[in-house]
Amino acid sequence: MKNIILIVLMILSTYFHVFAKEGMWIPMFLQQLNSEDMQANGMKISAEDIYSINHSSLKDAIVHFGGGCTAEIVSNKGLVLTNHHCGYSSIQKHSSVEHDYLTDGFWSKTMAEELTNPGLTAKILTNMQDVTDEVLDGVSVSMNEQDREAIIALNIESIKKNHDDSKFHKVDVKAFYYGNQYIMMEYMVFHDVRLVGAPPSNIGKFGGDTDNWMWPRHTGDFSVFRLYANSNNEPADISNDNIPYQPRQALKISLKGVEEGDFTFIFGYPGRTQEYIPASQVKYITEVQNPFKINLRRQKLDIMKAGMDTDKNIRIQYSSKYAGVANGWKKWIGENKGIARNNAINKKKDFENKFLFWAVENDEPSKDALPQQDTLIMQMEPYNMAYTYFVEAAYYHDLTRFSHGFNNLIEASKDENISDEEFKKRIEDTKKGIASFYKDYNKDIDKNLFTTSLKAYYTFPYKNIKLPEFFSLISKKYKNSVEKYADMIYKKSIFTNQQNLINFITKASRTKIKKLEKDPLLIYSTGVFNYFFNEIRPELNKFQLVKDSLQRVYMAGIIKFRVGEKIYPDANSTLRIAYGKVEGFEPRDGIEYTYFTTLKGIMAKENPDIYDYVVEPKLKNLYINKDYGQYADKDGSMHVCFIGSNHTTGGNSGSPALDANGNLIGINFDRNWEGTMSDLNYDPSQCRNIMLDIRYCLFIIDKFAEDHRLIEEMQFVN
Repeated sequence: MKNIILIVLMILSTYFHVFAKEGMWIPMFLQQLNSEDMQANGMKISAEDIYSINHSSLKDAIVHFGGGCTAEIVSNKGLVLTNHHCGYSSIQKHSSVEHDYLTDGFWSKTMAEELTNPGLTAKILTNMQDVTDEVLDGVSVSMNEQDREAIIALNIESIKKNHDDSKFHKVDVKAFYYGNQYIMMEYMVFHDVRLVGAPPSNIGKFGGDTDNWMWPRHTGDFSVFRLYANSNNEPADISNDNIPYQPRQALKISLKGVEEGDFTFIFGYPGRTQEYIPASQVKYITEVQNPFKINLRRQKLDIMKAGMDTDKNIRIQYSSKYAGVANGWKKWIGENKGIARNNAINKKKDFENKFLFWAVENDEPSKDALPQQDTLIMQMEPYNMAYTYFVEAAYYHDLTRFSHGFNNLIEASKDENISDEEFKKRIEDTKKGIASFYKDYNKDIDKNLFTTSLKAYYTFPYKNIKLPEFFSLISKKYKNSVEKYADMIYKKSIFTNQQNLINFITKASRTKIKKLEKDPLLIYSTGVFNYFFNEIRPELNKFQLVKDSLQRVYMAGIIKFRVGEKIYPDANSTLRIAYGKVEGFEPRDGIEYTYFTTLKGIMAKENPDIYDYVVEPKLKNLYINKDYGQYADKDGSMHVCFIGSNHTTGGNSGSPALDANGNLIGINFDRNWEGTMSDLNYDPSQCRNIMLDIRYCLFIIDKFAEDHRLIEEMQFVN
């Protein structure tokens, strides 16, 4: 196993200096793998300046925000910037018809006005360490995959215990190169993360879902938070006694702007890529899985939008949900188009043919892994799609998931080891959960979503798999009418009425709570969840164990086959560096996109009749008066966004875009639609990441919001 890692780390000896735009690189290996290349292409700082354990470095200013985004510290008082869409759910939770922070924005003028966000966490990496030997201790080549995974799990648990894995000090061990390498990460975990400021949605979401994944872009996609710590500058629970966190390092901000060809790099937490999976799996994703998800989500979006367009309260309730559904829907459409345009499946097949020739000729262990994977992917398809149907048509329906959670309360009522006092506490916690859930619930919309999702589920085409019980119930009792089944549930279920549910829970005893078991919606949700967990997941897990084993062997073979090349591991929500240049692209023949957009483009898109293209009056006045302050470009215009050839994915949202000196020049927030296939196949001519120009962000804070205290916290460089 160590030979595989050595091959990866020894490639510099044969690597020629060709600028590699593709790749998400591990910071602890920058010196061995990337530093020379990065500096040859314009970087002016060292690998040690970016990532260091012995002294402060840029890594100390990079935050894993909320588990799915990135943020960056920009002041010595713990101030952080991330995307508006990353802070969206927190902004939405604080919003109401009376205080509509989504529409109007939110700007705290003092620290006392900054809003707490229970449940929101932020992590800062303190250490990375290769623990491959420790994790694979006791693992042998002849061992079956289940035993192998069991030993690995025990070894990882031991590593965590030895490094004080706790609430405020998280220890995580992740597999890289599909289990050919393991790295331990240690984090400080902040639980007191407060909302400081957010622009109105007409700035932070300008262009809405129409412009999502698109270029040119004019979205001011940022929000402002602050990390709070205890008096010892350590992470702590939310408390009025907490004070702003003093970081080891905060990013310096450049107001110089960018030009075509400038070196830039992204430092953040990309979520998941699958660059090395076989062509057969890419074919399944793009030709089977994605079409189902795209079709169902389109229907869900139409239902939500119809309600949001007619009622302001519904718009607030469903805005965050709509954005989440739309994001995946549009991404998968672009992904499918990109894979087809780039002929990616056939290109992968060509590579696989060459690989197989080499593997057979050299009698490599990996020679059988690829053809066996192809067969397995075909066998897995019905179970993979059963999982997809469950997630998209059942789990993602709010009331289904919410009602299923009451099974925990029912089980607690039967558990003699739970005291009456503890049970009463659970009742009170449940009441709080009810209030939180129904704040963003509309019965009519939810019923339409339920009916549409159930219709899709009811079309499950794989006849060799046992189906959920509700299939036969709808067939026999309701004569195949999903609508009649939905009517019955929404008429009889207590979960469709908040007040009825609160009244029931308030008066509920241990005995009475069991009556919920007869509720038609709970019967449905329990049946659907049990079906997946008892019938589908066990079989899928068996397949997945074999597939993981084959992919690990195949990946080891790829590394040996491509000796002399730079091979980065797939993204797995760990801290990574991606570097490239500021540059435009040609999406198709005869069309060329420049690398930046300006405030003039916002005014050109203005349409007061379309919510996504409403321009704030104050922003318009600033434009008319050209009142840009120090944030104007040297050409006199107000730049809004720019693009570059940095390899990014989901999770990179909010990541800092840094210049050759490591100064903050932008905030990453999206990819172009033509390049969304980069999670599966990277095309350097088409794949671009979209960044908010930091000058537009500061212009909005300073000139639009007039929250000058935040500007005064930050450090600027000439």
